[in-house]
Amino acid sequence: MANVQATPSSLPASSAALTGAVSVQASQGVRAEWHRTGAMLTYRRWSAVMIGLLLASAAVVVLCSQFGAVPVRLADIWAALQAVLTTGSSEVSSLGTAGVIFLQVRLPRVLMGFLVGSALASVGVTLQALLRNPLADPYVLGVSSGAALGASLAMLLGVGATVMLFPLLPLFGFAGGLFALVLIYRLAQAHGRLPLHSLLLAGVILNAILTALIMFITSIMEPNRSAGLMAWLMGALTAPGYPALAVVVIYVACVSAVLMRNAQVLNVLTQGEETARSLGIDTERVKKQLYVLTALVTGAVVSVSGMIGFVGMVVPHAVRLTVGSDHRLLLPASALVGGMFLVVSDTIARTVFAPAEIPVGIVTALAGGPFFLYLLLWRKDRMT
Repeated sequence: MANVQATPSSLPASSAALTGAVSVQASQGVRAEWHRTGAMLTYRRWSAVMIGLLLASAAVVVLCSQFGAVPVRLADIWAALQAVLTTGSSEVSSLGTAGVIFLQVRLPRVLMGFLVGSALASVGVTLQALLRNPLADPYVLGVSSGAALGASLAMLLGVGATVMLFPLLPLFGFAGGLFALVLIYRLAQAHGRLPLHSLLLAGVILNAILTALIMFITSIMEPNRSAGLMAWLMGALTAPGYPALAVVVIYVACVSAVLMRNAQVLNVLTQGEETARSLGIDTERVKKQLYVLTALVTGAVVSVSGMIGFVGMVVPHAVRLTVGSDHRLLLPASALVGGMFLVVSDTIARTVFAPAEIPVGIVTALAGGPFFLYLLLWRKDRMT
């Protein structure tokens, strides 16, 4: 069971409310189990953790916005923000060169990185709870590859090249991610269980097939478009326009809100489907809903950032070791830490070899690959 206890009066109203999927019997059973564990998640502790992470997130966004091929000082950032707030103008004459770089290039990219990292971390937490496996991750399981295949097809058809049709690109990614997730689940499931080796094997096989299909698409595209697609597939954050950023905000915010409403359900599902059903949860309906939501948000972020791996596995596991496994705290905390992790990774990617940039997916893979091996060996030792 989750090693964190909480009472409804000790949490914010938005976090404490049970969803319709959990009956009164489920609430009583979970509360009794939390009392048995002896750990407690109080309102004060929840607030302290979240306020601390929010302040840290703001500091990371501001600090990382300074670094790049052209350094931007804190004084330039402050002056640019003051100019926009007081005059509402974003022209070069009123902001200066440093201010324009910050507002039109650096800040949108940092915010996009924060959104993508938050979304991937939230998806990782949800998949790990549903599959009851700390190795679950949209990249490792092939969900990101499926979303990338869907987005690649959209680009091949010209959907992504039209501004008016931009919202359709995440939908193509969503369809590909959902297809990959359902296929992996069917391939790995055996007698109602998801063995670790079957899950990883299905993910590896599907990744190989989907990657081959993506390579086929790049081979039949025009050379210029093919090169851009290859760079995007390695994970690339670019400075988006604010309208495009707003579309991603809508996708991520809506899905994150629904996931937070199901945080209590995820606490129960970590104990197994039989336990959840005995506590009054319609497990099949909840699982289908959450699988669709994870595929939706994965498709949305992959369509704008490419395949960025290991964020959804490394961040939730590290946060779980720090704040506990109660998803009412684990989900929002992982989202904030995931955003900070990807923003810092992107800052490293664009500054180490400045003015040249390396794909941010390389940085996250170098950080997450060894951690993945550690988790795999740790689980093998425990099973032994």
